[in-house]
Amino acid sequence: MAKPPDRSAPRPAATPPAVSESPTSSRVDIDAFVAQVRALGPAGEPGHRGRLVFALDATMSRQPTWDTACRLQADMFAETAAIGGLDVQLVYFRGLTECRASRFVSDPRALSGLMERIDCRGGHTQIGKVLAHVRRETEAARVQALVYVGDAMEEAVDDLCARAGELGLAGVPAFMFQEGGDPVAERAFREIARLSGGAWCRFSPGAAHELGALLRAVAAYASGGRRALRRLSDRNPEALRLLAQLGSP
Repeated sequence: MAKPPDRSAPRPAATPPAVSESPTSSRVDIDAFVAQVRALGPAGEPGHRGRLVFALDATMSRQPTWDTACRLQADMFAETAAIGGLDVQLVYFRGLTECRASRFVSDPRALSGLMERIDCRGGHTQIGKVLAHVRRETEAARVQALVYVGDAMEEAVDDLCARAGELGLAGVPAFMFQEGGDPVAERAFREIARLSGGAWCRFSPGAAHELGALLRAVAAYASGGRRALRRLSDRNPEALRLLAQLGSP
């Protein structure tokens, strides 16, 4: 399913092809997330567009807060469009076996309409399929980062860790955003982030604005490294904090 970025059309297909295979957030959690990013080198290469995969758990457990999550994600898409230089792919799973991916698009706002048409359906998590898909994508053309948003983990954690380690070797950090406080999901998400060279942070409705700003900062980093973060920092305090943690090039 790996294909070169398609910039000829502004919107993804209505039904993307299938992929083959409640505590509140604390300031400490968010500070730790930002601090973990400091070891990452510049994400983009001069003259090249970055690529970011944005993956969602759309199983039924996320239904109560789905609208809030969609607003956060739509804000991130709008920010990446304003930053420029970044192609974004939306991946989601739901139901028993459904796991789909859009094509990469150069105007991420085109993904907002698709996301609004996704409804949550009962089923188990398919994080392994997401990680394997991202590995295949970066083998075809470099992927700068994976952003994942979910609330549960119902798979063999050792298998997920093996795939996360492969992403780490390929230089693709996974930024794992956890909704709610499930301890099984937290342990797995932390390990996926650690092994891939990314970071974990809890996501809850009470911290929606702050974590939304952090999502946009991660997108800016994937697009253009420190330079893009510096431009964004004038209006996004989370980008300023992220830039401070990254330090001097």
